[in-house]
Amino acid sequence: MRIMQRSAFKRSNDSTRIIITAIMGISFGIFIGISISSVHLSKISLLSGVKSSFDVPMTEIGIAHTIFDGSSGTKNIEALRSATLPKINVSSNPRGAELLPPGIVVSESDLYLRRLWGDPSEDLKKKPKYLLTFTVGYDQRHNIDAALKKFSDDFAILLFHYDGRTSEWDQFEWSKNAIHVSVKKQTKWWYAKRFLHPDIVSAFEYILIWDEDLGVEHFDGDKYMNLVIKHGLEISQPGIEPNNGLTWEMTKRRGDREVHTVTQERPGWCSDPHLPPCAAFVEIMAPAFSREAWRCVWHMIQNDLVHGWGLDFALRRCVEMLSS
Repeated sequence: MRIMQRSAFKRSNDSTRIIITAIMGISFGIFIGISISSVHLSKISLLSGVKSSFDVPMTEIGIAHTIFDGSSGTKNIEALRSATLPKINVSSNPRGAELLPPGIVVSESDLYLRRLWGDPSEDLKKKPKYLLTFTVGYDQRHNIDAALKKFSDDFAILLFHYDGRTSEWDQFEWSKNAIHVSVKKQTKWWYAKRFLHPDIVSAFEYILIWDEDLGVEHFDGDKYMNLVIKHGLEISQPGIEPNNGLTWEMTKRRGDREVHTVTQERPGWCSDPHLPPCAAFVEIMAPAFSREAWRCVWHMIQNDLVHGWGLDFALRRCVEMLSS
């Protein structure tokens, strides 16, 4: 009789234990479900906050689902390719910077030298308005020194060194503030294509790309630029002294006028009196380009251009573009 009562009591305890376990399991499952839903809602809320923090359109963010391969136990992440990151599309940014936030993008740079410490606003006491470049060898140092004395501090100086010798130029005081670029055995058009990108030299109103062997005894850089600005010359060059050797009559200096754009060449040298070299012709030995004209000319220069012969006959196309 006692044994039978003890068995009944034991069965009652087992049933209670099963019921309690079931209730706890159900409660735990509900808790897990609520937690997962809260996390999902938090993610949605977070993404909404991110989207509102950027004042630019964003693409829809896909959710990558990880698929399990039951046979191998490894993760299959094929769906990861469908996930996309937030993208910023600013049409006003320059090419290559479309995905950057607006306000941090600078489309142009410059050749102004910067200090290693201190206030950047004190880098330059005066910003040069023009860029003067020479492609030089050390043997021409005295001629270059004489030439640079004809230019004021309105001109930034950039020397391209085809012989690899740069430090020796520090014997000249002006050289310490000049920019030196050294690549051996290259011509000025090779340098110009690679180091004078329009977005780099856009801080200058005019860019002068000159040969190293020019005589400038009777030249004044500031007076020349005043004439260029006065007459609105997009591409020009100083006149050559009549008693010096020259190829084209167009380049000869005339004492009866400030500038000239047409001339008479030798018989048979001009197929059309309105085309170079009888009109709108500037030689490549000492050209001066406006900022706008140089942007066109830079694209005209091809990567394999060496001496530039023939380029001067095509320069007028960039002036036609600006005047149209």
